[in-house]
Amino acid sequence: MIVMTTEAKYLKDYQTPDFFIPETELFFNLDDEHTLVRSKLQMKRNGEHTRGLVLDCQVKQVLRVLINGNQTDFNVEQEQLKIDVDLAEFELEIEVTVDPINNTALEGLYKSAGVFCTQCEAESFRRITPYLDRPDVLSVFTVTIFADAELYPHMLSNGNLIDSGLVTEDDDSNKQLRWVKWRDPHPKPSYLFALVAGDFDLLTDTFVTQSGRTVDLELFVDKGNLHLGHHAMASLVKSMAWDEQRYGLEYDLDKYMVVAVDFFNMGAMENKGLNVFNSKYVLADLNTATDIDYHGIEAVIGHEYFHNWTGNRVTCRDWFQLSLKEGLTVFRDQQFSADMGSEVIERISHANVMRTMQFAEDSGPMAHPIRPEKVIEMNNFYTVTVYDKGAEVIRMMHSLLGESGFRAGMDLYFKRHDGNAVTCDDFVSAMADANNKDLTQFQNWYSQAGTPSVVVSEKQTDTALELTLSQSLPTRPAAEQNKPLVIPVKYELLANSDGRSLERGTVIFDKTEQMFTFNCSEPVTLVLFENFSAPVKVQRTLTQEQLIHIVKYASDAFCRWDSMQSLWLQQINGASDTILDKSRQGLIEVIEYVLNNDDIETSIKAELLTIPSYTSIAETFDVINPSHILKVKAEITQQIIESLFETINALVQNLTNIEDGYIQSSVAQRRLKHILLTYLSHSKNSDVERLIRQVYLDSTNMTEKVSALESARVYSVALLDDLLKDMDTQFTDNVLVFDKMTSAVARIPHAEVYGKMALWAEHKLFSDKNPNRVRSLFGAFIMNNPEQFHDESGKGYQFLADFLKKMDKLNPQLASRMISPLLSWQRYEPARKDLMKQQLTQLSKLELSKDLYEKVSSALG
Repeated sequence: MIVMTTEAKYLKDYQTPDFFIPETELFFNLDDEHTLVRSKLQMKRNGEHTRGLVLDCQVKQVLRVLINGNQTDFNVEQEQLKIDVDLAEFELEIEVTVDPINNTALEGLYKSAGVFCTQCEAESFRRITPYLDRPDVLSVFTVTIFADAELYPHMLSNGNLIDSGLVTEDDDSNKQLRWVKWRDPHPKPSYLFALVAGDFDLLTDTFVTQSGRTVDLELFVDKGNLHLGHHAMASLVKSMAWDEQRYGLEYDLDKYMVVAVDFFNMGAMENKGLNVFNSKYVLADLNTATDIDYHGIEAVIGHEYFHNWTGNRVTCRDWFQLSLKEGLTVFRDQQFSADMGSEVIERISHANVMRTMQFAEDSGPMAHPIRPEKVIEMNNFYTVTVYDKGAEVIRMMHSLLGESGFRAGMDLYFKRHDGNAVTCDDFVSAMADANNKDLTQFQNWYSQAGTPSVVVSEKQTDTALELTLSQSLPTRPAAEQNKPLVIPVKYELLANSDGRSLERGTVIFDKTEQMFTFNCSEPVTLVLFENFSAPVKVQRTLTQEQLIHIVKYASDAFCRWDSMQSLWLQQINGASDTILDKSRQGLIEVIEYVLNNDDIETSIKAELLTIPSYTSIAETFDVINPSHILKVKAEITQQIIESLFETINALVQNLTNIEDGYIQSSVAQRRLKHILLTYLSHSKNSDVERLIRQVYLDSTNMTEKVSALESARVYSVALLDDLLKDMDTQFTDNVLVFDKMTSAVARIPHAEVYGKMALWAEHKLFSDKNPNRVRSLFGAFIMNNPEQFHDESGKGYQFLADFLKKMDKLNPQLASRMISPLLSWQRYEPARKDLMKQQLTQLSKLELSKDLYEKVSSALG
């Protein structure tokens, strides 16, 4: 059994803090193993109570505590520093030491690759100094940093640099220390504190705000990487301009800094005025980054910048309200990305995330509402539910209120709550009050877990189409079924005769069962949930003929893509043999129609032709049998390529000399070429190997090189090895490219993948202490190699369990995120179900971190 001394926290138990900290002053004397941290806190008792002071504390050692300059007694137990004090207001000084160099968890203050760095969200500021480490305690921070002037020429913290100087250490070394003092005038919670010290290259720019202020923009990157920062800087400028234009929100400091570090658990962190980024989401040029990387950088730069208002200026009262900032900011970054590129491609991308990762989470043991009610380890609730489903809930609110109504709600939200720590209810109230609209029922989305199932039935008469919708939460207990959700359903009526669009609109579905009548005097096909208008599973029976009609004629490109995916799923779900029957021939014919239709926009054509992923297919089964899914998917793909080889090959040959650069037209052409090459890689034709080699050799950008790698991975491991050998020689010491190579290795769909992963784990660039390296090699295997991870021997599950045992001791956050595939063990066919449970049971007998303990215990129930 798991032995843990930990208790769950509940939203219902929230209480205001016993004390506030209006002013926080911090002093750091940076050292690898013994960094001295001194805090000077102006404390103010909240109310008339007489309770003592209890601070969160996970530091290496507390040296001394002073109240108003006098040393006082203290007690440290169960990660708390307790002090008996009865004063209403007082100055508290605490001296502690921390050990950055041995902090492999990468939480709090740590040192990696020669750089001191912090990550404090959610509850890791307490690893730096004892504090009221909760988001509803806001303080003005002043930070002084002392460090070796030669080793750490850049010493950064939040806000504005107000002073600096040089001192000589008071010992025999006569070493010269530099000190800098930063002050952030905006009160902030401790999770937004940041400190970085290192030797960087610096890229600078400026941005003039709508009110005429000049903001200095500074991007810090590792030495030698300055040329890789220009896309990130351009993305930042775009983000700042977009937020002013779309929401009227202006940046509020004189300086905005971004630091790129290679050792980081997350994608990035929105610390006030000093964003710390995983270098993966900053560094890019044509030689090292794919189009997907360019898009990711633009989106994440935007996301963290948009947090300046939706998260920093208005923050969360408690961590159960995490979606208040994350769901809203994901929605805003999706809007931004849609405006910078293609709205439909964005919707397809985010619908895929919802239908695979989020729907799976909703049906598993870690299912929770976007505002959770209970938590053991807060890091476990940085989830696709809180982020992505949270964003979809905001999007539905936008659909209900319209663009102007939503903007009015945002304006009122900031007017009411700027500078405060608030709740999801406060946000919804601002939206409701600004629009004089009752959103009480809509708030059920915040409190109910599970993916809604919408059952569709239709009846056509001579004069109308009668649509009946019913909703339920099949993965939740019966007691949770009595709260109907408000579901916006965007629709279109297509004439069966010629595909004319007869009507488009939105109906609001807010009853357990509800009928809608559409007047129409001719037979029609109804298109539902345009633009993925709600995060629901739709239970609807459509014929192949109806789906093909939607693919050809629907106005909404998302629904055309969705119907194309459904055509695939019809074949996989209903497959009983490998005979090329009329139904499968219909799928091949519509693919041929798309291939040959020059009127379809290139980016849309690429999506229509995309083969469904294993994960998206598996999520449609009540009982998952990986062998069946992979076998039938491979058979269908094989039949398509046998029927359409010449057509696909000719199209690939025509897609040469595509213009380099992150230009939407070029991105679309490269995407289409990649999809077509994927089909060809399933062919046994010997010409395909020559074609893949040629694509690789002719490529002048990383996107097409990686496309060749992906195709080689499917076509021939020997070919993949050849290309990887060349890339390893060509891109020596480049970790950005190394991660792409190891990701391809980890997804080899054959048993030799284990030996190859072991070989690449010995590479000089690999480190099991670096989350990027681990995710790209082992994470890619665990999450994206269904052929081998789900091998019927159970070897993949054993591999994951062994990996978790080791990683949990080094980096609990990373281990906790990697366990996800085992959590859905109960959904698999009996043999695999038993094998997965065996590994969870073995893990449950170990001493685990809180991060991993919560998930293992929840999975075993």
